[in-house]
Amino acid sequence: MRILLSTCSYQDTPGPHHDLMESQGWEIVRERGPLPEARMLDLAGDFDAFLCGDDGITRAVIEKSLPRLKIISKYGIGLDKIDIPATKELKVPVLFTPGVNHDTVAEHTFLLLLALAKNFVCAIDGTRAGRWDRKTGTELFAKRIGLIGMGRIGQEVARRARAFGMEVHGFGNYWPAEIAAEFQITRHLSLDSLFDSVDIISPHTNLNAQTLHCINAERLNRLPDGSWVINTGRGELIDQAAIIAALDSGKLAGYAADVLDQEPPPADHPLLHHPKVIITPHVGSRTFESVPRQAMKSLTNLINALKGEGECNCANGVI
Repeated sequence: MRILLSTCSYQDTPGPHHDLMESQGWEIVRERGPLPEARMLDLAGDFDAFLCGDDGITRAVIEKSLPRLKIISKYGIGLDKIDIPATKELKVPVLFTPGVNHDTVAEHTFLLLLALAKNFVCAIDGTRAGRWDRKTGTELFAKRIGLIGMGRIGQEVARRARAFGMEVHGFGNYWPAEIAAEFQITRHLSLDSLFDSVDIISPHTNLNAQTLHCINAERLNRLPDGSWVINTGRGELIDQAAIIAALDSGKLAGYAADVLDQEPPPADHPLLHHPKVIITPHVGSRTFESVPRQAMKSLTNLINALKGEGECNCANGVI
């Protein structure tokens, strides 16, 4: 059994997943992802399974991988880099790991939000350079945060927002009524209504044709001047040009994200050097607690699927 392991978090973080994988007797080929489609095409055809991150697994990659490829096991929950319709048509099961990183990502969302509110980067850069720059910050108390997507991560962000005394608004096809009642989340039936009602936008939704660039110029103009956008979802949820224009005009006071449209980004990526932007390198779910949970889930999914027994979280209905 030959397995392609491409997720760096899985490889770099200690935990029980390493011993369990070694005990399977598989041949493990390690690559440093996320791998573009071109590299996946180079590798395709020689593996029984992929244990992948955000690699470019397109229809062409899947077709070239057959008939040998039996399983795609995703480390994480985002499936937008995998051609799911192609996997259904070609009968390749896609496994994923729901419920393993919501606390960690919610914490990172608040790290980014607090860093903007308290001018954290400016303060740290100043003291490290020997300066004493005292830029005035902003309280989170009573600010209005709008959550796009009310799944596990959105719910945990709402929980933390209420602990800060924030007013929470939400929009999503899925609506957790008990959680919404507990944390006094105002429901909106459209994104336009959500943007009309808040100071801060934080998306926690899947990337698909409907959510691509859901944060765009028209919706940003509905926010009050000096608003913030926090993005720990996907880089493509925003219209990048619209974000930059809103930052330059003052409509947005700041943009903070853990994700970009290109990862790793080119050195001249426009969001990396903007003075009102904070970017972290997609580490929101990369903690010593969360990584072993995700790794063990993706690995046990793969083991169970290959054996044809036990639980495996299938995302495309092939199993």
